[in-house]
Amino acid sequence: MPTNDMAAAGRPHDPPANRWVQLVVGVACMVAAANIQYSWTLFVPEIQETYGWTRAAIQTAFTIFVITQTWLTPIEGYFIDRYGPRAMVFIGGAFTGLAWIVNSYATTLTGFYFGAVLGGIGVGCVYATCINNALKWFPDRRGLAVGLTAGGYGSGTILTIMPIAAMIETSGYQSAFFTFGLIEGAVIMLAALFLMAPPAGVVPKFSANVVQSRRDYTVGEALRTPVFWVMLLLFTMTVTGGLMATAQLGVMAQDLGVKEHDLNFYFFTMAALPFALMLDRLMNGFSRPFFGWISDNIGRERTMFIAFTLEGLGILALAHFGHNPWAFVLLSGVVFLAWGEVYSLFSATTGDTFGTKHVGKIYGLLYCAKGVAALLVPLGNLLMEATGTWATVLYAMAAMDLGAAVLAIVLLRPLIRRHHAKAGLLVIDEAQPAPVVVRIQV
Repeated sequence: MPTNDMAAAGRPHDPPANRWVQLVVGVACMVAAANIQYSWTLFVPEIQETYGWTRAAIQTAFTIFVITQTWLTPIEGYFIDRYGPRAMVFIGGAFTGLAWIVNSYATTLTGFYFGAVLGGIGVGCVYATCINNALKWFPDRRGLAVGLTAGGYGSGTILTIMPIAAMIETSGYQSAFFTFGLIEGAVIMLAALFLMAPPAGVVPKFSANVVQSRRDYTVGEALRTPVFWVMLLLFTMTVTGGLMATAQLGVMAQDLGVKEHDLNFYFFTMAALPFALMLDRLMNGFSRPFFGWISDNIGRERTMFIAFTLEGLGILALAHFGHNPWAFVLLSGVVFLAWGEVYSLFSATTGDTFGTKHVGKIYGLLYCAKGVAALLVPLGNLLMEATGTWATVLYAMAAMDLGAAVLAIVLLRPLIRRHHAKAGLLVIDEAQPAPVVVRIQV
């Protein structure tokens, strides 16, 4: 165990082995919290059939949930630093379970909107805390660690999609809300008891392949850098398409005529929508640690270019071939494969660029991009109804993804290099035809 003087000097050493326990617990919490966002699409048609409300009105609850979850994250970052991960996740679990219990009794749009607020607070506490903990415990494997943590949220509904769908069909959506609300809330609160922040004075090894800040920027300092605002722009552009698909996939399947179409796999038969949802959750969860691991080795911005391009092309293909049940399932999987990684890449890049002491608050501000994107979800319904086709919506989303892919290379990458050069971590030779970057070992 290093001395405090060594820690203050910033000398790296091997971190405690129990950080892997912290990672596993964080992933478990994220898995339990995932249903509120990723199973919502199963409930929308049932709520509409029961009360006759418009889709846009019902989906406003989804927007309220996402805005609450994301826009309160900077405040939650402050409380994480003050009270630690255990208390924050425990409170988040209570709010998460209560949200679906409220939904089970709701008979008005106001009731569902109130449940969305509770859910946003609860999931926000869980998500922000677990990502923050992974960033602090794993600076040497930041992309992989936050990717696995975020992957728990992205694929957490793989095992619950079918049980929830079955309970909705047999017992009604109210019973599904109540039962799974109790389960997920209890699991999060129990897992929270095992969480802890890294001990004071622990300075794990930094990445050997990614330039990472040795100083901790304050929130004010981060907001005064152009890097932060470019990252916020790219985050908003890329998160919109996947968030639209998350909320509208069930509605899209119904409008495209593939929702009830059975796909024969020789050994079993499954309707297109449930199978698409299962595949999407798998791809969404897999992409976060996969692309996070890639970014640990080839850099964040190069990985962004690859992933954003893949997502844009997948959305374009979905616009052209979505009426085919097989194409709908496979292409939606491609979209989620290339979308889920935004949550590992941008969080890891935040830690690399601004340090980890205030990363909860800084990434919390950056994560507000998801709330901005959520405002566009109901607009997707309105645009589809105005044009009579989902193709218009999908083309707009693809353009944003492809544009972000280009900006990640031509704008974000040079800005981050200049940011590190200013801090003394890089030397950039601008006289060369292609700038040569030399890492300064600290």
